[in-house]
Amino acid sequence: MGGNGKCYFGTDGIRGRVGTAPITPDFMLKLGWAAGKVFGGIGNGRNKILIGKDTRISGYMFEAALEAGITAAGVDISLLGPMPTPAIAYLTRTLRAQAGIVISASHNSFHDNGIKFFSGQGAKLPDSIELAIEAELEKEMTTVPSETIGKASRVSDAAGRYIEFCKSTIGPSLKLTGLKIVVDCAHGSTYHIAPDVFEELGAEVGAIGVSPNGLNINKEGGSTMPENLVRQVLESGAGLGIAFDGDGDRVIMVDHGGRIVDGDEILYAIARNRQREGLAFGGVVGTQMSNLGLELALGDLKIPFARSPVGDRYVMQELAERGWGLGGESSGHIIITDLNTTGDGIVSALQTLAAIVGFDRSLAELCRGMRKFPQSMVNVQIADGADPTARPAVRDAVSKVERKLGGNGRVLLRPSGTEPVVRVMVEGEDAERVEALANELSELVAQQA
Repeated sequence: MGGNGKCYFGTDGIRGRVGTAPITPDFMLKLGWAAGKVFGGIGNGRNKILIGKDTRISGYMFEAALEAGITAAGVDISLLGPMPTPAIAYLTRTLRAQAGIVISASHNSFHDNGIKFFSGQGAKLPDSIELAIEAELEKEMTTVPSETIGKASRVSDAAGRYIEFCKSTIGPSLKLTGLKIVVDCAHGSTYHIAPDVFEELGAEVGAIGVSPNGLNINKEGGSTMPENLVRQVLESGAGLGIAFDGDGDRVIMVDHGGRIVDGDEILYAIARNRQREGLAFGGVVGTQMSNLGLELALGDLKIPFARSPVGDRYVMQELAERGWGLGGESSGHIIITDLNTTGDGIVSALQTLAAIVGFDRSLAELCRGMRKFPQSMVNVQIADGADPTARPAVRDAVSKVERKLGGNGRVLLRPSGTEPVVRVMVEGEDAERVEALANELSELVAQQA
């Protein structure tokens, strides 16, 4: 069950294991038809929906099913082929489509797949549209008269359009000449785009994770497993490494010494450079999981900082409410609202490279202004429906740990939205102490569960 009374749509579309409902061809056929019915009533003249996908093997199957359903509803389709999620958001806007569909399970393995929708403005759908699609799913599927069946065409220059867009986000004068970069595309949807972007800007690029076979997406590489990238950077003597996830909306970097640079540090580098350039962005939105070091480092720069619940949807909501322009998560999901309408791994990497060139410093030097605090996270199994975080004994224990940490630490208890687990996170200056306090607190949570 999704949120807000929705049966299928979760916080990030519809996702699950391939072959298990609702991630089945028959459901995708009906979903395409339902989406066609809803979007077919929006706008004037002939309506159009874009479909793009990542590189997992089931993408072809679901693309064909969605295509059949959408055309049966009398709506045209433009097929983009394998494309990063942010590229689909961008092309939905520039090709004036009513909606864009992404077939992807992001950083999950090939066993999973999912569907994400973008509105004609390249934004996530409002609840009202998702509920309207779910209402159509309850109806019997019909086909429009033959003369009004939708047509499908392929956008042959989709990759080239997006490459040019990415390059345009850093201005015409920036060159990466002399910079040696290793790029890990996780055998995902950036494999035929990211290396070209950096090469065309003058960098010397060593590309890994660029041989997708349908089964190897996110396997032993990419932003969730950067160890291989670390090894390649050190062995090749590169200036830095860049890792994307399977659908290209996240980025993690590695400095020349092999140290992993996460989304918090990337946010810091971008914010610092934007301040240097005099670009107004209001402030930075992180999440409850963002490192305390980011908050303190931005404070030193007099840049306002706010936290949202975990999830890019909530970061985006907080940015919109505050009118700010920069936000993101430790996982490398960075949102820069004046450049794209969703997290964009390649664009975020380019903004970080622009900071490196602008400050004339290495990635390691650029991040030195932010000291990351040690974090310890323990997952505590709980019974379905239980919420030990509300119990007085747990609240008292949290207050005690916070007092022990003084002003330089945080405690966060967060029930998972997807499994019967409470995540206990403690953050502070001393790693051993932080770990001991996290274990102590998690034991109490387990007793109260």
